[in-house]
Amino acid sequence: MTRHLKIDVFTDVVCPWCLVGSARLDKAVAALPDDVEVTIENHPFYLDPTVPAEGVDVGQMLKARYGRDPEEMWARVESEAAKAGIELDLSRQPRMFNTAKAHTITRLSRGSGNQHELANAIAEAYFLDHRQINDDNVLADIAAEHGWDRGDALDAMNDAHELSVTQQLATDAAAQGIRGVPFFIFAEKYALSGAQPDEVFTQALEKTLSEL
Repeated sequence: MTRHLKIDVFTDVVCPWCLVGSARLDKAVAALPDDVEVTIENHPFYLDPTVPAEGVDVGQMLKARYGRDPEEMWARVESEAAKAGIELDLSRQPRMFNTAKAHTITRLSRGSGNQHELANAIAEAYFLDHRQINDDNVLADIAAEHGWDRGDALDAMNDAHELSVTQQLATDAAAQGIRGVPFFIFAEKYALSGAQPDEVFTQALEKTLSEL
């Protein structure tokens, strides 16, 4: 008998720890038995809701906020990314962008069955291909690779109502106690915060499945 497992994922595509955490989740899910059917639903969360459309210089922002060389902070996440098989060089993506449009096109992909793949693709385009995901055309190109009509994608990500829905969902997530990402909820029962080691994701899945 097939067991059905839903995983709710809260990430932001400009969050490097989310890139690592999502990769670790995907690895753990891929190792599940064949009788487990997993649905992953991505939810919007803004790492920094004040970022303007044109973005901010990440290095300058981190130095101003923490008074430290950003490369020291980057080194840790780059090291963890390498353990997950991701070649990450944060110095090659100097700007953090507003992600309202990226979240909106991801949210509206829920019915297509590849929402999680689209979210991953946008994050990888940003971090690994160093693309400017604040550019509508860049987002539309990525969406078109995941089943969207390009024109429909452009309309959707610029729809004022849809953008306001995304904003409200991100606000609701913060109001419900989610203070940082990545954040994962397994079968609406167990929560996991952060880009935990591989074995922690495996244990969370095993515990959840044992109670289905």
